[in-house]
Amino acid sequence: MAQAASKTCEICVSAPGSQYCLECEQYFCENCKTFHNRQKISKTHQFQSSTGVIPEGKSKCKDHNEDVSFVCNTCNTAVCSSCVTGSHKGHEFSKLIDNILQLKEKNKNNLRRKVNEATQNIKQIEEGIQAFDVKVTEVVKAITEEGTRIKAMVDKCITEMIASLKEKSRIERDKLTTVFEDTKANLKAGSDLDKKTNELNKTRNDGKLLQSLQKLTDDIAKMTVKPIPEFPNIKYTAKSATDNDVKQLFGNYIISEMRTQQSMNRERELPSPKSDYKQEVNPTERRGYLYRCNKCGREKRYD
Repeated sequence: MAQAASKTCEICVSAPGSQYCLECEQYFCENCKTFHNRQKISKTHQFQSSTGVIPEGKSKCKDHNEDVSFVCNTCNTAVCSSCVTGSHKGHEFSKLIDNILQLKEKNKNNLRRKVNEATQNIKQIEEGIQAFDVKVTEVVKAITEEGTRIKAMVDKCITEMIASLKEKSRIERDKLTTVFEDTKANLKAGSDLDKKTNELNKTRNDGKLLQSLQKLTDDIAKMTVKPIPEFPNIKYTAKSATDNDVKQLFGNYIISEMRTQQSMNRERELPSPKSDYKQEVNPTERRGYLYRCNKCGREKRYD
């Protein structure tokens, strides 16, 4: 077995082993590599630079204790040359190194493809997140604008209600003021008549006093004291608005959930709901639809 630490040509054992044969698992110098490639049996061998190569020893066949150098494609297992002519005779074979190189190439291509796919996915996800953030900002803006509009409507309604209240209350207050002024006038008239009565009480009892008392009687009769009116009342009945009532003033937003390819595949695999009755139409029969129950087999016709 080649030793990783020596890196000396294992053929001439003198020159530096700058090349490594993947099939022979040996270090070669440039001259020995050229000679090795000229030989018919090894002209297809592949080399790589020995820098950093740490070759492993060949696996041994557990049945024959020989180096495993072939792959039985029929059994999908590594075998030695004795197995080829023995227990695996007649099977399809390929070189172990060819299988290894093919798998390495396959793995490299698959990994590169998946890395590229993941890179593209990351780009699309980043773009999707940015687009989603923009839409969220737009919805937040729309909600805010709608809230501002509703607030303006509420403020306008409050202003109009207060203005209406003040106007109607002013009218009622003016009515009360008129009644108040009329009552004050009656009170003054009564006070004046009372003074006149006191003055007449100090005069002589003669015909002239009689005339004055008769006129005073007429003036007192003419004085009318109106009853106190029913005062206007004011009351405000608040509506018991809830948070839900306020929410009803706004529109709705919908966020569709993120769906993976796996979840979408499961949705496609779900069976579509079917009726217990299967529709059958026979053109030769009378018009209508014949349904047969998939469970009991009974038939029923609908026109």
